[in-house]
Formats: sequence, C-alpha cells, structure tokens
Amino acid sequence: MESIVRLRQITAPISSELKTFERSFRMAMQSQVGLVDIITRYIIRQKGKRVRPILVLLTAAACGGINERSYRGAILVELLHTATLVHDDVVDGSMVRRGLASINAIWKKTRFPSSWGTSSFRAGLSSP
Repeated sequence: MESIVRLRQITAPISSELKTFERSFRMAMQSQVGLVDIITRYIIRQKGKRVRPILVLLTAAACGGINERSYRGAILVELLHTATLVHDDVVDGSMVRRGLASINAIWKKTRFPSSWGTSSFRAGLSSP
C-alpha cells in the first residue's frame, strides 16, 4: 500500500475555497502600473503548489470556518512568499525559476524612471 498522500487529497476539503483564493489572488496582484501588471501576470502563470495558502485555509476550516479574513491572510502569505522568491532571484542573479525564465532573467535590464531613485520619489512612498 502506498503511503504517499497526494496534495489533491489534502486539499479536497477546501477545493472550492482554493478556487476562490486563486481568483482573489489574481485580483490582488493586478496593478494599474503597466510594467508591474505585466510582471505580476508572469508570476501568476508560474503557479506553484500554493502550500502556504492551503495551510491557512485548512487551519481556518479546522478552527471555525473560512471567511473573508481567511482569504486575506492566505493572499498576504502568498504575496510575501512570492516577493521573497523574486527578491532571491534578483539577489542571486538566478535565470530560472520553476523551469521558466526568472523575473530577473527577463527584466534585469529594464530601465526604470530615474525619479524612482530620488529622495523626493521615496518620500512620496513613505507614510505620513
């Protein structure tokens, strides 16, 4: 008897909630900034296993039920994880992520507006 538990078996109790999460995650990744939107759509196509949001949703289901806050938590955990992967690719100079060209490989030479590096631009990003 095979003792390996498949991810599909683990996620069966929350399969419809995972579909809701995927839709919500795609919406959360949208940006009105053209280049950012292109990059995030590329990231979403490189879909991983989504272990972190699965754990959030399974835990919520076991502790009273999945609600809007559960989805928000799952989205935030996945956003943070995705950001760390992109950061690692840039810092390490990685050219491949999950068998595809990394963000670093594709957009490494992209020129961003020079104002992005100025103190006035950074000041505009800080909280009041």
